[in-house]
Amino acid sequence: MRCSYFDAGACRSCRLMGVPHAQQVADKEHRCRELLSGHPDLRWAPAVVGEEAGYRNKAKMVVGGTVDRPTLGILDADGAGVDLRGCGICSPGLRQVLPALADFVTRARLTPYDVPARAGELKHLLVTESARGELMVRFVLRSQEPLARIRKHLPDLQAALPRLVVASVNLQPAHAAVLEGEREILLTAAGSLRMPVGGLVLHLPPQSFFQTNTEVAGRLYRQVGDWVAELDPGTLWDLYCGVGGFALTCAAPGRDVVGVETSAEAVAGARRSAQEAGLAEVRFEAADATAWATAAGQVPDVVVVNPPRRGIGAELAGWLEASGVRNVVYSSCNAESMARDLRAMPSLRPRRARVLDMFPQTPHYEVVALLER
Repeated sequence: MRCSYFDAGACRSCRLMGVPHAQQVADKEHRCRELLSGHPDLRWAPAVVGEEAGYRNKAKMVVGGTVDRPTLGILDADGAGVDLRGCGICSPGLRQVLPALADFVTRARLTPYDVPARAGELKHLLVTESARGELMVRFVLRSQEPLARIRKHLPDLQAALPRLVVASVNLQPAHAAVLEGEREILLTAAGSLRMPVGGLVLHLPPQSFFQTNTEVAGRLYRQVGDWVAELDPGTLWDLYCGVGGFALTCAAPGRDVVGVETSAEAVAGARRSAQEAGLAEVRFEAADATAWATAAGQVPDVVVVNPPRRGIGAELAGWLEASGVRNVVYSSCNAESMARDLRAMPSLRPRRARVLDMFPQTPHYEVVALLER
């Protein structure tokens, strides 16, 4: 893949741009195998590889420039906006809607936030596209000052973007490098984006996490589902479950499945997905994964963990090690923290693993391993 922004030095976010895709994947596999090399019985399946371009289902655009000439992309070293509407790793559907969103910034008189001056209102546009082409658009604002204008002109945006299903305003008042704030104001009747993936339909509320590569996420769910089907557990916990992808994939008649996630919004989406799928034996709890597991007073047959980059941490790793749980499936976006957690669980040995190229053109990846006591 070639990128004119990268070649011109305008954007270097995709650090591996220009490196052949096969070499990128091989290097990621080598790194993961190196970090988990202390497990000689570990068998690696071939890496999961999807498209190297147009794979992102979510665009996180910093808004710069002026009301009449907004930029959607990133900021340069001086805080000026760099327009990246043609970004090649974003899906074609996302690239198609960005001009209409830029026009909306002008129509609704949404002043881009000027970082050096600490002035202005609109900080980010967060746009997600489902596999069906439906859209969720979130306006990240410094304050509610532009809210009335957004509401007034939203019908025009909906007319320009018939695929727009969910729109919201997120308030992020702090002058800090933080993508979004805690408060979300819904602007549409629909409160979640329906995301078909891996045979499921997941509900994504505005403040919820979902993998940015729908194709590879589906293959990740399928891999974990296949391993769990072989184990055929009676009980399963999905910790850090997000919108419930693993829990819903692993559901089966007679199997008690619980998903645990700190985000109440994500849990609400997961519960709706389970209800629509008729999966009455799957339930979701809004709680801290470590606190919930250590206080549960019981141990399931299988635990699935999908933590953030920092890993599951010493307390949960220690609990899993002492719990007697038979199998753990560990999905990670950071093999370094995963390797550290594995060292804290010596009785749970990785038997099978796989690298998934979730983020082409970058050093990032997903790696999943099946641990056995």
